[in-house]
Amino acid sequence: MNKNDFAKTPPRGWNSYDFFDTTVTEEDIKAHADYMADHLKEYGYKYVVVDIQWYAWDAGSQRNIYQYIPFGRCEMDAYGRLLPCPQRFPSSANGRGFKPLADYVHDRGLKFGIHIMRGIPREAAHRHLPVLHTDGSLRADMLADPVSICDWNPDMYGLRDLPESQFYYDSIMELYASWGVDFIKCDDICNTHAYKDRPYMGKHEIEMLHRAIMGCGREIVLSLSPGPALIGEAAHYCRYANMWRISDDFWDNWQLLRHMFDYCEQWQYVISEGCWPDCDMLPLGRIGGGFRNERETDFTREEQKTMFALWCLFKSPLMIGANLTMLDTWTEKLLTNRELLSLQEGDWRPRQAVKDDDHAVWLTDSLEKNSLVVAVFNFRNEESVICTETKQWRTVSRLFIENRAFTCRDLYSGNLIKLSEGRLEVPVPAHGVCVVQLTGRIW
Repeated sequence: MNKNDFAKTPPRGWNSYDFFDTTVTEEDIKAHADYMADHLKEYGYKYVVVDIQWYAWDAGSQRNIYQYIPFGRCEMDAYGRLLPCPQRFPSSANGRGFKPLADYVHDRGLKFGIHIMRGIPREAAHRHLPVLHTDGSLRADMLADPVSICDWNPDMYGLRDLPESQFYYDSIMELYASWGVDFIKCDDICNTHAYKDRPYMGKHEIEMLHRAIMGCGREIVLSLSPGPALIGEAAHYCRYANMWRISDDFWDNWQLLRHMFDYCEQWQYVISEGCWPDCDMLPLGRIGGGFRNERETDFTREEQKTMFALWCLFKSPLMIGANLTMLDTWTEKLLTNRELLSLQEGDWRPRQAVKDDDHAVWLTDSLEKNSLVVAVFNFRNEESVICTETKQWRTVSRLFIENRAFTCRDLYSGNLIKLSEGRLEVPVPAHGVCVVQLTGRIW
Protein backbone atom coordinates (compact mmCIF):
# COMPACT_ATOMS: atom_id res chain seq x y z
CA MET A 1 0.00 0.00 0.00
CA ASN A 2 1.01 3.61 -0.64
CA LYS A 3 -0.65 6.26 1.52
CA ASN A 4 -0.88 8.63 -1.46
CA ASP A 5 -3.21 6.11 -3.11
CA PHE A 6 -5.75 6.59 -0.31
CA ALA A 7 -6.83 10.05 -1.48
CA LYS A 8 -5.87 10.65 -5.10
CA THR A 9 -8.32 13.56 -5.16
CA PRO A 10 -9.21 15.82 -2.22
CA PRO A 11 -11.65 13.96 0.06
CA ARG A 12 -15.28 15.15 0.01
CA GLY A 13 -17.94 14.45 2.56
CA TRP A 14 -19.64 15.62 5.72
CA ASN A 15 -18.36 16.14 9.27
CA SER A 16 -20.64 16.29 12.31
CA TYR A 17 -18.81 19.05 14.22
CA ASP A 18 -20.18 22.31 12.80
CA PHE A 19 -23.77 21.43 13.64
CA PHE A 20 -23.68 18.81 16.40
CA ASP A 21 -20.47 19.63 18.29
CA THR A 22 -20.10 16.75 20.82
CA THR A 23 -23.74 15.64 20.71
CA VAL A 24 -24.10 13.69 17.45
CA THR A 25 -25.96 10.37 17.73
CA GLU A 26 -26.17 7.16 15.75
CA GLU A 27 -29.50 8.19 14.24
CA ASP A 28 -28.01 11.54 13.18
CA ILE A 29 -25.17 9.76 11.39
CA LYS A 30 -27.56 7.40 9.62
CA ALA A 31 -29.78 10.28 8.53
CA HIS A 32 -26.79 12.14 7.08
CA ALA A 33 -25.50 9.02 5.35
CA ASP A 34 -28.93 8.56 3.78
CA TYR A 35 -29.01 12.16 2.58
CA MET A 36 -25.50 11.99 1.18
CA ALA A 37 -26.19 8.73 -0.63
CA ASP A 38 -29.40 10.09 -2.16
CA HIS A 39 -28.27 13.63 -3.04
CA LEU A 40 -24.49 14.10 -2.96
CA LYS A 41 -22.73 10.80 -3.64
CA GLU A 42 -22.88 11.23 -7.41
CA TYR A 43 -20.91 14.46 -6.99
CA GLY A 44 -18.05 12.73 -5.20
CA TYR A 45 -19.10 13.31 -1.59
CA LYS A 46 -18.53 10.01 0.19
CA TYR A 47 -17.03 10.43 3.68
CA VAL A 48 -19.34 10.50 6.71
CA VAL A 49 -17.22 11.57 9.70
CA VAL A 50 -18.17 11.34 13.39
CA ASP A 51 -16.33 14.17 15.10
CA ILE A 52 -15.12 14.71 18.63
CA GLN A 53 -15.95 12.82 21.86
CA TRP A 54 -17.98 9.93 20.44
CA TYR A 55 -16.70 7.98 23.44
CA ALA A 56 -17.94 10.45 26.10
CA TRP A 57 -20.95 9.90 28.32
CA ASP A 58 -23.25 12.89 28.86
CA ALA A 59 -21.42 14.87 26.17
CA GLY A 60 -22.88 18.33 25.67
CA SER A 61 -24.93 18.19 28.88
CA GLN A 62 -22.91 21.04 30.46
CA ARG A 63 -22.43 23.09 27.30
CA ASN A 64 -23.22 26.35 29.13
CA ILE A 65 -20.09 25.73 31.25
CA TYR A 66 -17.85 23.33 29.34
CA GLN A 67 -17.49 22.18 25.77
CA TYR A 68 -15.70 19.09 27.08
CA ILE A 69 -16.58 17.98 30.62
CA PRO A 70 -13.30 17.82 32.59
CA PHE A 71 -12.36 14.22 33.36
CA GLY A 72 -15.80 13.01 32.35
CA ARG A 73 -16.74 9.37 31.99
CA CYS A 74 -15.41 7.75 28.81
CA GLU A 75 -16.27 4.38 27.32
CA MET A 76 -13.10 2.28 27.12
CA ASP A 77 -11.94 -1.32 26.79
CA ALA A 78 -9.50 -3.18 29.03
CA TYR A 79 -6.55 -2.01 26.91
CA GLY A 80 -7.20 1.72 27.17
CA ARG A 81 -8.82 1.98 23.74
CA LEU A 82 -11.78 4.36 23.55
CA LEU A 83 -15.10 2.90 22.39
CA PRO A 84 -18.31 4.55 21.17
CA CYS A 85 -20.61 5.58 24.01
CA PRO A 86 -23.70 3.31 23.86
CA GLN A 87 -25.74 6.19 25.28
CA ARG A 88 -25.57 7.84 21.83
CA PHE A 89 -24.50 4.86 19.69
CA PRO A 90 -26.61 1.93 20.92
CA SER A 91 -25.45 -0.47 18.21
CA SER A 92 -21.92 -0.26 19.67
CA ALA A 93 -22.88 -2.12 22.86
CA ASN A 94 -21.37 -5.49 23.80
CA GLY A 95 -18.03 -4.75 22.22
CA ARG A 96 -19.34 -4.19 18.68
CA GLY A 97 -17.86 -0.70 18.49
CA PHE A 98 -18.53 1.31 15.36
CA LYS A 99 -18.74 -1.73 13.09
CA PRO A 100 -22.57 -1.79 12.84
CA LEU A 101 -22.69 1.93 12.04
CA ALA A 102 -19.78 1.68 9.59
CA ASP A 103 -21.57 -1.23 7.89
CA TYR A 104 -24.67 0.95 7.50
CA VAL A 105 -22.62 3.73 5.91
CA HIS A 106 -20.82 1.27 3.63
CA ASP A 107 -24.12 -0.28 2.56
CA ARG A 108 -25.11 3.15 1.25
CA GLY A 109 -22.00 3.19 -0.94
CA LEU A 110 -20.14 5.64 1.31
CA LYS A 111 -17.07 5.68 3.57
CA PHE A 112 -16.95 6.00 7.35
CA GLY A 113 -14.68 8.26 9.38
CA ILE A 114 -14.00 9.19 13.00
CA HIS A 115 -12.23 11.91 14.97
CA ILE A 116 -9.52 11.05 17.50
CA MET A 117 -7.32 13.04 19.83
CA ARG A 118 -3.56 12.71 19.84
CA GLY A 119 -2.20 10.35 22.48
CA ILE A 120 -3.60 7.96 25.08
CA PRO A 121 -6.57 8.48 27.46
CA ARG A 122 -5.61 9.97 30.80
CA GLU A 123 -7.94 7.51 32.48
CA ALA A 124 -6.03 4.60 30.92
CA ALA A 125 -2.79 5.98 32.36
CA HIS A 126 -4.27 6.64 35.79
CA ARG A 127 -5.65 3.07 35.92
CA HIS A 128 -2.36 1.59 34.67
CA LEU A 129 -4.16 -0.35 31.95
CA PRO A 130 -2.11 -2.79 29.87
CA VAL A 131 -1.40 -2.22 26.18
CA LEU A 132 -2.66 -4.89 23.80
CA HIS A 133 -0.22 -7.56 22.54
CA THR A 134 2.41 -6.82 25.20
CA ASP A 135 1.52 -9.58 27.72
CA GLY A 136 0.82 -6.93 30.35
CA SER A 137 4.47 -5.86 30.45
CA LEU A 138 3.67 -2.48 28.92
CA ARG A 139 1.12 -0.18 30.56
CA ALA A 140 -0.52 3.08 29.60
CA ASP A 141 1.18 4.97 32.46
CA MET A 142 4.58 3.93 31.08
CA LEU A 143 3.84 5.50 27.70
CA ALA A 144 1.83 8.59 28.66
CA ASP A 145 3.67 11.89 28.81
CA PRO A 146 1.94 13.87 31.60
CA VAL A 147 3.37 17.19 30.42
CA SER A 148 2.14 16.68 26.87
CA ILE A 149 -1.47 17.80 26.97
CA CYS A 150 -4.08 19.61 24.91
CA ASP A 151 -5.05 23.07 26.15
CA TRP A 152 -8.72 22.77 25.11
CA ASN A 153 -9.63 19.09 25.54
CA PRO A 154 -8.99 17.25 28.84
CA ASP A 155 -9.19 13.65 27.65
CA MET A 156 -5.65 12.67 26.64
CA TYR A 157 -1.96 12.63 27.40
CA GLY A 158 0.49 12.66 24.53
CA LEU A 159 2.57 9.56 23.97
CA ARG A 160 6.25 9.59 24.81
CA ASP A 161 8.72 9.50 21.94
CA LEU A 162 9.61 5.87 22.61
CA PRO A 163 9.66 2.83 20.31
CA GLU A 164 7.20 1.14 22.71
CA SER A 165 4.58 3.84 22.11
CA GLN A 166 4.04 2.38 18.65
CA PHE A 167 2.30 -0.58 20.29
CA TYR A 168 -0.55 1.63 21.46
CA TYR A 169 -1.12 3.31 18.10
CA ASP A 170 -0.95 -0.12 16.44
CA SER A 171 -3.59 -1.38 18.87
CA ILE A 172 -6.09 1.39 18.16
CA MET A 173 -5.58 1.17 14.41
CA GLU A 174 -6.15 -2.58 14.57
CA LEU A 175 -9.45 -1.82 16.31
CA TYR A 176 -10.49 0.87 13.83
CA ALA A 177 -9.66 -1.36 10.87
CA SER A 178 -11.85 -4.11 12.38
CA TRP A 179 -14.72 -1.60 12.58
CA GLY A 180 -14.27 -0.60 8.93
CA VAL A 181 -12.99 2.94 9.46
CA ASP A 182 -11.89 4.66 6.23
CA PHE A 183 -10.91 8.12 7.50
CA ILE A 184 -9.28 9.41 10.68
CA LYS A 185 -9.16 13.06 11.70
CA CYS A 186 -6.50 13.33 14.41
CA ASP A 187 -6.68 16.47 16.54
CA ASP A 188 -4.14 18.40 18.64
CA ILE A 189 -1.37 17.19 16.35
CA CYS A 190 -1.00 19.40 13.28
CA ASN A 191 -0.22 22.31 15.59
CA THR A 192 0.07 21.72 19.34
CA HIS A 193 -1.29 25.05 20.52
CA ALA A 194 -0.53 24.51 24.20
CA TYR A 195 3.21 24.76 23.55
CA LYS A 196 4.08 28.00 21.78
CA ASP A 197 7.77 27.09 21.77
CA ARG A 198 7.06 23.57 20.46
CA PRO A 199 4.12 23.83 18.06
CA TYR A 200 5.01 20.52 16.41
CA MET A 201 5.69 18.43 19.49
CA GLY A 202 3.36 15.72 18.14
CA LYS A 203 5.65 15.09 15.17
CA HIS A 204 6.68 11.63 16.36
CA GLU A 205 3.04 10.73 16.94
CA ILE A 206 2.16 11.58 13.33
CA GLU A 207 4.84 9.13 12.24
CA MET A 208 3.46 6.48 14.61
CA LEU A 209 -0.05 6.96 13.29
CA HIS A 210 1.24 6.62 9.75
CA ARG A 211 3.08 3.40 10.55
CA ALA A 212 0.03 2.02 12.34
CA ILE A 213 -2.18 2.76 9.33
CA MET A 214 0.27 1.22 6.91
CA GLY A 215 0.38 -1.91 9.05
CA CYS A 216 -3.34 -2.34 9.73
CA GLY A 217 -4.25 -3.78 6.33
CA ARG A 218 -6.86 -1.13 5.51
CA GLU A 219 -6.66 2.06 3.47
CA ILE A 220 -7.38 4.84 5.97
CA VAL A 221 -7.07 8.51 5.04
CA LEU A 222 -5.19 10.50 7.70
CA SER A 223 -6.29 14.08 8.34
CA LEU A 224 -4.37 16.30 10.78
CA SER A 225 -5.90 19.08 12.85
CA PRO A 226 -5.94 21.86 13.98
CA GLY A 227 -3.97 24.48 12.12
CA PRO A 228 -2.42 26.67 11.25
CA ALA A 229 -0.06 24.06 9.84
CA LEU A 230 3.63 24.91 9.87
CA ILE A 231 4.92 25.65 6.37
CA GLY A 232 8.41 24.63 7.45
CA GLU A 233 7.09 21.11 8.08
CA ALA A 234 5.40 20.79 4.68
CA ALA A 235 7.56 17.85 3.60
CA HIS A 236 6.75 16.00 6.82
CA TYR A 237 3.00 16.50 6.40
CA CYS A 238 3.24 15.29 2.80
CA ARG A 239 5.18 12.18 3.76
CA TYR A 240 2.98 11.02 6.62
CA ALA A 241 -0.55 12.44 6.13
CA ASN A 242 -3.13 12.90 3.38
CA MET A 243 -4.50 16.28 4.49
CA TRP A 244 -3.70 18.86 7.14
CA ARG A 245 -5.36 22.02 8.36
CA ILE A 246 -3.74 25.23 7.16
CA SER A 247 -5.86 27.45 9.43
CA ASP A 248 -7.28 27.33 12.92
CA ASP A 249 -11.01 26.53 13.20
CA PHE A 250 -12.85 28.18 10.33
CA TRP A 251 -16.32 29.62 10.86
CA ASP A 252 -18.82 31.82 9.00
CA ASN A 253 -16.98 35.11 9.42
CA TRP A 254 -15.79 37.28 6.53
CA GLN A 255 -12.47 38.17 8.18
CA LEU A 256 -11.65 34.46 8.55
CA LEU A 257 -12.50 33.92 4.89
CA ARG A 258 -10.39 36.89 3.85
CA HIS A 259 -7.48 35.52 5.89
CA MET A 260 -7.84 32.14 4.16
CA PHE A 261 -6.48 33.75 0.99
CA ASP A 262 -3.24 34.43 2.87
CA TYR A 263 -3.01 30.79 3.97
CA CYS A 264 -3.72 29.55 0.45
CA GLU A 265 -1.04 31.84 -0.96
CA GLN A 266 1.44 30.29 1.46
CA TRP A 267 0.50 26.67 0.70
CA GLN A 268 -0.22 26.75 -3.05
CA TYR A 269 3.09 25.11 -4.02
CA VAL A 270 2.64 22.11 -1.72
CA ILE A 271 -0.48 20.62 -3.33
CA SER A 272 0.10 17.17 -4.85
CA GLU A 273 -1.74 13.91 -5.38
CA GLY A 274 -2.57 12.35 -2.01
CA CYS A 275 -1.31 15.45 -0.13
CA TRP A 276 -3.93 18.14 0.38
CA PRO A 277 -3.57 21.35 2.41
CA ASP A 278 -6.97 21.66 4.10
CA CYS A 279 -8.94 24.92 4.42
CA ASP A 280 -11.28 23.26 6.99
CA MET A 281 -14.98 22.46 6.84
CA LEU A 282 -17.55 24.44 4.89
CA PRO A 283 -19.83 26.26 7.42
CA LEU A 284 -22.81 26.46 5.08
CA GLY A 285 -26.53 25.95 5.62
CA ARG A 286 -27.75 25.25 9.15
CA ILE A 287 -24.91 25.12 11.72
CA GLY A 288 -24.23 25.60 15.44
CA GLY A 289 -26.92 23.34 16.90
CA GLY A 290 -24.73 21.51 19.40
CA PHE A 291 -23.12 24.80 20.39
CA ARG A 292 -26.54 26.17 21.43
CA ASN A 293 -26.21 28.77 18.70
CA GLU A 294 -28.22 27.19 15.90
CA ARG A 295 -28.44 29.48 12.90
CA GLU A 296 -28.27 29.79 9.18
CA THR A 297 -24.70 30.54 8.13
CA ASP A 298 -23.71 34.16 8.65
CA PHE A 299 -22.03 34.17 5.25
CA THR A 300 -23.88 36.05 2.53
CA ARG A 301 -24.58 34.08 -0.64
CA GLU A 302 -21.77 35.92 -2.40
CA GLU A 303 -19.37 35.00 0.41
CA GLN A 304 -20.47 31.37 0.17
CA LYS A 305 -19.73 31.41 -3.55
CA THR A 306 -16.32 32.93 -2.82
CA MET A 307 -15.56 30.25 -0.25
CA PHE A 308 -16.66 27.35 -2.43
CA ALA A 309 -14.76 28.67 -5.47
CA LEU A 310 -11.54 29.11 -3.46
CA TRP A 311 -11.79 25.64 -1.89
CA CYS A 312 -12.39 24.07 -5.32
CA LEU A 313 -9.63 25.96 -7.15
CA PHE A 314 -7.15 25.39 -4.32
CA LYS A 315 -8.01 21.66 -4.25
CA SER A 316 -8.89 21.77 -0.57
CA PRO A 317 -10.84 18.81 0.82
CA LEU A 318 -14.57 19.57 0.85
CA MET A 319 -16.13 18.60 4.17
CA ILE A 320 -19.63 20.02 4.60
CA GLY A 321 -20.47 21.34 8.07
CA ALA A 322 -24.21 21.87 7.56
CA ASN A 323 -27.01 19.74 8.91
CA LEU A 324 -27.69 17.97 5.63
CA THR A 325 -31.24 17.07 6.60
CA MET A 326 -32.00 20.81 6.67
CA LEU A 327 -30.12 21.70 3.50
CA ASP A 328 -31.88 24.23 1.27
CA THR A 329 -32.00 24.02 -2.52
CA TRP A 330 -29.67 26.96 -3.12
CA THR A 331 -26.92 25.51 -0.91
CA GLU A 332 -27.22 22.06 -2.43
CA LYS A 333 -26.92 23.59 -5.90
CA LEU A 334 -23.78 25.42 -4.81
CA LEU A 335 -22.22 22.23 -3.45
CA THR A 336 -23.00 20.27 -6.60
CA ASN A 337 -21.58 22.65 -9.23
CA ARG A 338 -19.96 20.02 -11.42
CA GLU A 339 -17.69 22.43 -13.28
CA LEU A 340 -16.16 23.82 -10.10
CA LEU A 341 -15.88 20.35 -8.57
CA SER A 342 -14.08 19.11 -11.67
CA LEU A 343 -11.23 21.54 -10.93
CA GLN A 344 -10.22 19.25 -8.07
CA GLU A 345 -9.57 16.35 -10.42
CA GLY A 346 -6.87 15.53 -12.94
CA ASP A 347 -3.89 17.82 -13.56
CA TRP A 348 -5.54 21.16 -12.75
CA ARG A 349 -2.88 23.27 -10.99
CA PRO A 350 -3.92 26.32 -8.93
CA ARG A 351 -1.85 29.47 -8.59
CA GLN A 352 -2.43 32.95 -7.23
CA ALA A 353 -1.71 35.61 -9.84
CA VAL A 354 -2.57 38.80 -7.92
CA LYS A 355 -3.51 39.79 -4.36
CA ASP A 356 -3.80 43.21 -2.75
CA ASP A 357 -6.06 44.82 -0.16
CA ASP A 358 -8.99 45.01 -2.56
CA HIS A 359 -8.95 41.86 -4.65
CA ALA A 360 -7.25 38.61 -5.62
CA VAL A 361 -6.97 36.70 -8.86
CA TRP A 362 -6.46 32.95 -8.86
CA LEU A 363 -6.18 30.70 -11.86
CA THR A 364 -5.93 26.99 -12.45
CA ASP A 365 -4.78 25.39 -15.67
CA SER A 366 -4.92 21.92 -17.16
CA LEU A 367 -2.43 20.70 -19.72
CA GLU A 368 -4.54 17.61 -20.30
CA LYS A 369 -7.58 19.71 -21.21
CA ASN A 370 -5.65 22.68 -22.62
CA SER A 371 -7.92 24.84 -20.50
CA LEU A 372 -7.66 27.78 -18.13
CA VAL A 373 -10.02 28.96 -15.38
CA VAL A 374 -9.62 32.42 -13.81
CA ALA A 375 -11.30 33.52 -10.57
CA VAL A 376 -11.55 37.22 -9.67
CA PHE A 377 -12.32 37.79 -5.96
CA ASN A 378 -13.56 41.13 -4.56
CA PHE A 379 -12.44 41.87 -0.99
CA ARG A 380 -14.22 45.22 -0.82
CA ASN A 381 -17.49 45.85 1.02
CA GLU A 382 -19.13 47.10 -2.17
CA GLU A 383 -19.47 45.94 -5.75
CA SER A 384 -16.37 46.73 -7.79
CA VAL A 385 -15.40 46.52 -11.43
CA ILE A 386 -12.14 44.57 -11.43
CA CYS A 387 -9.74 44.34 -14.31
CA THR A 388 -7.18 41.58 -14.72
CA GLU A 389 -4.82 41.12 -17.66
CA THR A 390 -3.37 38.09 -19.40
CA LYS A 391 0.15 39.38 -18.77
CA GLN A 392 -0.53 38.79 -15.04
CA TRP A 393 -1.66 35.24 -15.75
CA ARG A 394 1.37 34.32 -17.83
CA THR A 395 3.65 34.61 -14.80
CA VAL A 396 1.98 31.60 -13.15
CA SER A 397 0.21 29.63 -15.88
CA ARG A 398 1.77 26.67 -17.68
CA LEU A 399 -0.22 27.61 -20.78
CA PHE A 400 0.76 30.33 -23.24
CA ILE A 401 -2.20 32.70 -23.46
CA GLU A 402 -2.49 34.58 -26.71
CA ASN A 403 -3.11 38.30 -26.45
CA ARG A 404 -6.35 38.26 -28.40
CA ALA A 405 -10.09 37.92 -27.94
CA PHE A 406 -11.55 35.02 -26.01
CA THR A 407 -15.04 34.07 -25.00
CA CYS A 408 -15.20 33.39 -21.26
CA ARG A 409 -18.04 31.62 -19.52
CA ASP A 410 -18.97 32.32 -15.90
CA LEU A 411 -19.02 28.95 -14.11
CA TYR A 412 -21.66 30.14 -11.65
CA SER A 413 -24.15 31.95 -13.90
CA GLY A 414 -23.29 30.41 -17.26
CA ASN A 415 -23.15 33.90 -18.79
CA LEU A 416 -20.63 34.68 -21.52
CA ILE A 417 -18.03 37.37 -20.84
CA LYS A 418 -15.78 38.96 -23.44
CA LEU A 419 -12.02 39.15 -23.00
CA SER A 420 -10.32 41.41 -25.53
CA GLU A 421 -6.90 42.99 -25.92
CA GLY A 422 -5.62 40.89 -23.05
CA ARG A 423 -8.03 42.40 -20.51
CA LEU A 424 -10.82 40.81 -18.53
CA GLU A 425 -12.99 43.47 -16.88
CA VAL A 426 -15.89 42.26 -14.73
CA PRO A 427 -18.22 43.68 -12.07
CA VAL A 428 -17.89 41.59 -8.90
CA PRO A 429 -20.31 41.87 -5.93
CA ALA A 430 -19.09 42.78 -2.47
CA HIS A 431 -17.05 39.86 -1.06
CA GLY A 432 -18.00 37.98 -4.21
CA VAL A 433 -16.28 36.19 -7.08
CA CYS A 434 -16.45 35.80 -10.83
CA VAL A 435 -15.09 32.44 -12.05
CA VAL A 436 -14.58 32.19 -15.80
CA GLN A 437 -13.30 29.48 -18.11
CA LEU A 438 -11.55 30.50 -21.30
CA THR A 439 -12.60 28.88 -24.52
CA GLY A 440 -10.77 29.35 -27.75
CA ARG A 441 -7.17 28.83 -28.75
CA ILE A 442 -4.86 28.39 -25.77
CA TRP A 443 -1.42 26.96 -26.41
